[in-house]
Parts: sequence; structure tokens; C-alpha cells
Amino acid sequence: MSKKDQPIIVGLDIGTTKVVAIAARKNEYGKLEILGVGRAESAGVSHGVVMNIEQCIRSIEQAIEKCIQSNPELVVKEVYVGIAGQHIKSLQTRGDRVRVTTEEEISQKDIDLLIADQRQTYIPAGDEIIDIVPQDFTVDSTANVIDPIGMSGVKIGANFHIVTGDRNAIRNIKRCVDKAQLITRDIVLQPLASAAAVMNDEDLEAGVAIVDIGGGTTDMAVFYDGILKHTAVIPYAGVNITNDIRNGLGVLRAQAEQMKVQFGMALADEANANAYITIPGLRGLPPKEISMKNLAHIIQARMQEILDYVLYHLKQLGLENRLYGGIILTGGGAQLKHIIQLTEYITGMGARIGYPNEHLTGELAEELMNPMYSTCVGLILRGFHDHENGKMSFIGKGGNFMPMTNDAMVEEAPKTPEEQAADEINKEQSTEKQKKRVVTLGRLFDGFKGKFMKIFEDVEDEEIF
Repeated sequence: MSKKDQPIIVGLDIGTTKVVAIAARKNEYGKLEILGVGRAESAGVSHGVVMNIEQCIRSIEQAIEKCIQSNPELVVKEVYVGIAGQHIKSLQTRGDRVRVTTEEEISQKDIDLLIADQRQTYIPAGDEIIDIVPQDFTVDSTANVIDPIGMSGVKIGANFHIVTGDRNAIRNIKRCVDKAQLITRDIVLQPLASAAAVMNDEDLEAGVAIVDIGGGTTDMAVFYDGILKHTAVIPYAGVNITNDIRNGLGVLRAQAEQMKVQFGMALADEANANAYITIPGLRGLPPKEISMKNLAHIIQARMQEILDYVLYHLKQLGLENRLYGGIILTGGGAQLKHIIQLTEYITGMGARIGYPNEHLTGELAEELMNPMYSTCVGLILRGFHDHENGKMSFIGKGGNFMPMTNDAMVEEAPKTPEEQAADEINKEQSTEKQKKRVVTLGRLFDGFKGKFMKIFEDVEDEEIF
């Protein structure tokens, strides 16, 4: 497929502190060519949950407008949206089923019935089961079966990862996107989107914990033996650090945020005890001097709490010593100085920063090589995964597009034999990498396909205005 026939997919990350819209198209090497980027301050969202619909709509509109301003030829109609929030929870269950027709091979129908049984799992009132992901199966006495279809057996069972969430919280996200005159192609769990952007197939095999430290929540996804073992949303993140600084040092919120971004570090021992930050006084009051050491102590205390939650979840799974890929930190909070050292100290595991740069190319790609954009890049990867697997058709359906300019129609100059040979080698290498990425993304996304959107098909949307 030529570049001009590739769909343009837009990811929309609606966070507590920022709303980001990124438009991309795949090039011939399978990389995401960034066509437009828009970022706006988020309003009306607290800890990943919409609290004010009108303010949230305006933030979405501003991000989309800035995305289009960065590339005036871009037209944005459809988006992939991320969902998190402290209402998203997960639990592990076990289910077994005795088959009636044991002479026949195990079919997809048997697996569907086994999954349907898990719908009876008890969950708190007001929550809804969003998705049920089978992790590994057993057939009679044979354990750890990845795909039982075609096998023979009397009893089939499986371990399940069940994701639940508040129906109204999810519906409010979609309502904001609708009222911003956009079509929601799908809603994607943010921990999975972040994982897709920063993980590769080696990470999936070795076992890793993805920890996305955002503005309002810290999203977590744990992979072991190539399987999604756990997802969690920790209700503490960057906003909590900012509030701690504000209350602990007696400064304004904007000053606290600026100090965190500019001077913040996660290890107090690394801070200079003799260094101070001067804050202008309010209404004629004298300037205030803030100790860098005190600032670092406040940040470290909250980061330790977040990492304690991460370690707690890993211990609950019994994986605190079995993830050879360690912890991959991403999201805006991963930019804190010395965050890797603190993570390794608290968890006893190796850690690194996860950047989405492996998938990006184009003029605008450089500014996106930042962990805060991981979720949005992952949303775009989900869109291309759906498109390439024939689950959604964008072309000719009134979706996003960008008119081809006269420059794009100009034929390139003939290449020398050496350049053609180099191109062939690059294509072979990129094709192999692309195949691996496709397999990895399939293992991440396929279990969750279309489950969030089903919520809106089951119940007619109600107007709240």
C-alpha cells in the first residue's frame, strides 16, 4: 500500500493535566510518520474522571485545533481515545467447565461458554465487567495450554483477568468526544496503550511491569510469560506531588508545578543542601527561599508511596523476583531526576525509562520522544493494528485524511544502484521488525477489542443537558 493510501489515525489522550492529540500515518518501513501534534491544558478532569463536561470539551477542541494548526492540510474526524481513572479495577478468577459432547474437538464455542460463565463473577455495585481476558487454559490434567482449540478433553478451564469500571465514567468520556464533533473509533485501556508504545517482543517474553506515572493516576500493566497478568490504576500521580509541594512549602499551585518540573528530583540524598529556590513574594511580601533539599524530600515521599503500591501489586502476583525485564517507567512523572535509582531501591528490580521513539519518524517525531506521549502513541498503534487486521476500514469512509499537495505528486529522481541496494536492505530489516511488532501488538490488543464500545451499543445514550 502506498503512503497516500494509508489511513491517518489520531490518538486522543485525555489526561488530568493535559489533553494531547497526535495524527500519524505509516510509512513504507512500518514507522509512524507524525503529521500533526496538538496539546492543551486539561480542565474538568480529576484523576482520570470527567468532573465537568463543558470544560473537558473545550480542552479537547483546543488540542484538536492545535493539531490541525501544526499541519493545516490535516482533517480530523475520528479518534482513538484512552481510558483510565481510579474507577478502573481488575481481578483474577478461575473457571472450569465440563463439556457435554466430549467426542468432538474443543471449539471456539466451548471457550466462549467458559468466558460467559465469568460474567457471574461478583463485582461491587455500580461497576460493570468491561472485559474478560483468558490467560492460560487447562484441558483435563494438561496445564498451561495457550490455545486449546482442536484438542480433545472432558474438562476445560482457564485463569482469567477481569477488568471492571464505572459505566457512567466511561460514558462521560465518550460524551465529551462526541460533543467536540469527533467520532470515537474505539476506547482503549491506557495501561495497554502505554505498553504498546514502549515495549517490544523481548520485553514481553522476559516479563515486565509498565508503570505510567501520569498527572492524575499511575497506570500499571504487568506481563509475564507473554501474557497480560495484571492491570491496575493507582490513584496517586503528578497532581498529588504538586499538591504536596504546595501544602508543604506554602506556595501557589503554579509555583509548585514549576518547581517540580524544573528542579524536582526523586532522591533527597542527591539534592544540594546549600541550594535554594527564590519565590517572588505576594502583594509586597518579601521573596521566599525554598530549600532544594526540602523540595526533594517532599517529592521522594510521594514517589515512594506510588512505588510501594507498584511493589504491593507485584507481590500479590508473586512476580516481584520473576520479571527479568524489570520495570519500565513512562508518562510525565518518569521525567523526574533520579527516578530510576529510587525505583530500583524500593522494588529491588531493574528499571529504565520507556520512550515511544522506536515507532516514530518524521519532522515532528523529535518533540514526541518524551515519555509523556507514550499513551497517545500507543493509541495510534492500536488504530493501525485494527486497520491491518481488517477490523476497521478508514479509507473512503469519511475518516481522517490529508489532501495530497502538488509537492507530493512530484516523482523522485532515479536512484543509483548503491542507493537501491541500501533501500532493499533497509526494507528487509524494517519488514522483519514490523512483523515482530505486529505479533507483539496482537498479543496486547486482541483480547480487549471492542469491549468498551459495547457499553454504548447496549444502552442508548441519554442527554444530560
